[in-house]
Amino acid sequence: MTDYLPRYQAKHLICGQGRVALATGWTVKESLARRLAPQDYGVIGNLYSATRGISPLLRNLLANPQIYALVILQATKEDQNAGSCQCLLDFFEQGFSAGETATGRRCWRIRSAVTGYIDGEIPEEALELLRRQIRVALTANVGEAVNLVKQWAAQPAPLPWGDPQTFPLSEPQTTVFPGPRYGHRLEGATIAATWIKILHRIKTTGTLRPTAYGRWQELIDLTAIITDEPEDFYFPEPNYFPIEREFLPEYIAQILEDAPPREGVKYTYGQRLRSWFGRDQIQQAIDALGADPDSSRIVLTLWDVRDYDQNNSPPCLNHIWLRIVEGELSLTATFRSNDMFSAWPANAMGLRALQRHFFEALTSRGLETLTLGPLIIVSQSAHIYEDCWEQAERIIQTEYPKLHLQPDYFDPTGSFLISLQADKILVEHITPGAGEVVNCFSARSAVKLYQLLAGACPSLTVDHALYLGIELQKAETALKLGRPELYRQDVPLRL
Repeated sequence: MTDYLPRYQAKHLICGQGRVALATGWTVKESLARRLAPQDYGVIGNLYSATRGISPLLRNLLANPQIYALVILQATKEDQNAGSCQCLLDFFEQGFSAGETATGRRCWRIRSAVTGYIDGEIPEEALELLRRQIRVALTANVGEAVNLVKQWAAQPAPLPWGDPQTFPLSEPQTTVFPGPRYGHRLEGATIAATWIKILHRIKTTGTLRPTAYGRWQELIDLTAIITDEPEDFYFPEPNYFPIEREFLPEYIAQILEDAPPREGVKYTYGQRLRSWFGRDQIQQAIDALGADPDSSRIVLTLWDVRDYDQNNSPPCLNHIWLRIVEGELSLTATFRSNDMFSAWPANAMGLRALQRHFFEALTSRGLETLTLGPLIIVSQSAHIYEDCWEQAERIIQTEYPKLHLQPDYFDPTGSFLISLQADKILVEHITPGAGEVVNCFSARSAVKLYQLLAGACPSLTVDHALYLGIELQKAETALKLGRPELYRQDVPLRL
């Protein structure tokens, strides 16, 4: 027996002394390890992504030539959606060819209907050696996979098929600009627009940190507000989301519906909300808010205190809070840890569907004037994993500039009317919508006025604040020239 020595992503793997590898797709790897002895397997690991997960798996197999067989478990709906298990099988059965990643980096592309990448630094002959030497089988359930591993482990194994091989690994680089460490607020009409802003904010000011899963770029306590997502959800064309529309009904069901216990699946969010604590929290919330629409205590929890000790993968979504304010039903969700590239769009769509479920249930109970308010998602650790940086940068480069082609000048703080009266600049602060004057500021200099405005209106949007700076400087220039008639708001000075 030879210990399996992982060279890549070791913390993701369960290692043994056997000569059979087991890729479990999205099924919890510990559920299979409990049914096997360490001498039955060399390694057990998940395979979530065909573009990011297959290459390190193959690198580790090349570094452990004692492994002669690979069992692939494709047992969940997530496996069907991701396609990673099928793509891995296609590598062994169909092969690969030279190509490029979505960001133009040289790679090997697997010949499969599912897009799968292998690092270009691995030589073609090494990959072909793997295809010749590794015995592969695809299984459909946990029991079948366990039985096949045991069966192969009981057979006499051939000698190692070569010497351990390792190859260079190029790591993506990123540039980080200064920014606040804690507390970030982003808002958009749709999930897509908000997501683009999130990617841009993390990739420009997020802190680089090492984690158990490799490096990530992270912001702490990011609040995202989605105001006008359409009922049938907006998907861009071409679709740059990491999910397809066809996957959405299955994902939403995992949030809205209960699920029976299933081997290899720790929980679903719906199970935590519907039955985990012996109560249907979704129905409780509908009943409580229907009885008291002004209540501020409608909280649903997915965090179980036993998760500290009994669960090596506790839920990322921890709490949901519902509130009706001025006839609007808002939903606030808190994530302790949030993969903002691969998971956040689906998270947001699932939560919006849950919010609409509450909305429809409450309107059917007599709250006919209720409107659907914003979805607020607080991500305490908002991060993008290193292997997604290039894809995130590509989306930012193509999509972020489009957000500013038609800028939105609406500011919930209100608007400001600037005029010159006598020897001073007058600024009137008016409310959005009704246009009621709520405050006045006056001074002779733009500097003094921006100090007054910054103190009185700290939540000004960045675009609005920059605009006011330009207008105040124009007004001061006209004042200093003794030509107050030269200044008109939103009109260039004519000197």
